[in-house]
Amino acid sequence: MKYLYGLICLLAFSGCKIALNGASIPPEMKSVSVRVFENNAPLVVPTLSSNFTEELKTRIRNQTSLRITTGDADGVFSGNITGYSLTPEAITDNNRPTAGATRLTIRVSVKYTNNLNPKQSFEQSFEKYKVFKLAGSLQIQEQGIAKDVTAMLTEDIFNAAFAQW
Repeated sequence: MKYLYGLICLLAFSGCKIALNGASIPPEMKSVSVRVFENNAPLVVPTLSSNFTEELKTRIRNQTSLRITTGDADGVFSGNITGYSLTPEAITDNNRPTAGATRLTIRVSVKYTNNLNPKQSFEQSFEKYKVFKLAGSLQIQEQGIAKDVTAMLTEDIFNAAFAQW
């Protein structure tokens, strides 16, 4: 009886795919292409396009066994950066208005084409932000905050493509 129970469990779970990182990538998917995300935002940051594209590639490399290719691929990511803004979040001192915090927002339009299963393809906008208190040079601090926001965006894009639960 013990062996029958073990056999039933083995058969029941043999068709399941378990992934600890939340990704559910079909075994037949072997490669993806990540095209350069051009920066079409009204406020252009020169390095944002390449940084965003590389961050998405890095996330895919680190969390999957997929091969990144520039040619034909099982999945293709493309799109552009449509928004980048710095806005005051909390005003202090009514006599001399000063921003107590600043919000950095990045918006990206993404098209993901799954060439193996077109039903899993999507075209969607993603937006994330981070509020920070200015401490020192805005330019130096902005780079680190932009990296944090980019990481949040690439996580959402990765999950939309590979974590369909």
